[in-house]
Amino acid sequence: MGNKGEKTKEIIRQEAYRLFAEKGFQRVTMTDICEKTGLSRGGVYRYYSSTGDIFSQILSEKTAARQMEQGKSPAVILEELLEEMKHEILDRESSLSLATYEYANLGNQDFFIELNHKAQEKWQQFISHGIETGEFADVDPRQMAELILYYYQGLRMWSRVIPFGEQEGDNFAETIRRMLLRNDAP
Repeated sequence: MGNKGEKTKEIIRQEAYRLFAEKGFQRVTMTDICEKTGLSRGGVYRYYSSTGDIFSQILSEKTAARQMEQGKSPAVILEELLEEMKHEILDRESSLSLATYEYANLGNQDFFIELNHKAQEKWQQFISHGIETGEFADVDPRQMAELILYYYQGLRMWSRVIPFGEQEGDNFAETIRRMLLRNDAP
């Protein structure tokens, strides 16, 4: 697929993300996505077969692995991830939590089990890498990955019904920093 095709797919995912965050999963149709992107039905179907296909692609995208491959410091990557996560916690209007819950309840549990498993593996690899470089404390990578993911997802879900402020986002980021970063790090 060429550059233009990749760019079109990215536009579809960005606009669909906004729709899913606003309406939830079940109320978004391919027609909505066509209208939002300005593409014809054929233009959207050329890249994605359904709203579920688009949604699963959106949920599968995030990773710190690319940054590690580029040689970025684990502490720097962590700060970037925490800032992004904090922003998502505070931006209740762009939360995919409701859409995620709806999508899971439509019989897509296996997809979420696999997605969760992959996210845990990626966080474990990232944390292990930080321990190996000496930037992270000697923690159990599996336990820390679970704590980060479930703490974050809980805040994201509750942000749809409770108006969190900067303090909750800061508390999340500071808790993870204190647990992961070495005390003797510069």
